[in-house]
Amino acid sequence: QVQLVESGGGLVQAGGSLRLSCVASGRTFSGYAMGWFRQSPGKEREFVTTITWGPGRTYYADSVKGRFTISRDNANNTVYLQMNSLKPEDTAVYYCAAAPRGVALSRNGYDYWGQGTQVTVSS
Repeated sequence: QVQLVESGGGLVQAGGSLRLSCVASGRTFSGYAMGWFRQSPGKEREFVTTITWGPGRTYYADSVKGRFTISRDNANNTVYLQMNSLKPEDTAVYYCAAAPRGVALSRNGYDYWGQGTQVTVSS
């Protein structure tokens, strides 16, 4: 059974930082791209960032470029999201996801999802 478990969410003031973690289990994730999405109340779930397996190429939504950094530890099936200079508009539930067919910038490419972790940024 595949499981993605996120952690690290919480409440932070604007300008602050948080680091999210996602631990994957239940199968080998060799070759998978890993991504982060987020969803605010009343909005669609949106792409935030993704990282490929081997060379670790990264892609970011324009809204987080320069502030967020994705990284992964393949040996431990863990992906991280370092979020700096947080803004109130970053408030959302953040989801970790796994894409078996490589890099994907939309939800369609991801087969496995975590349960989400809440990030709240106060002004």
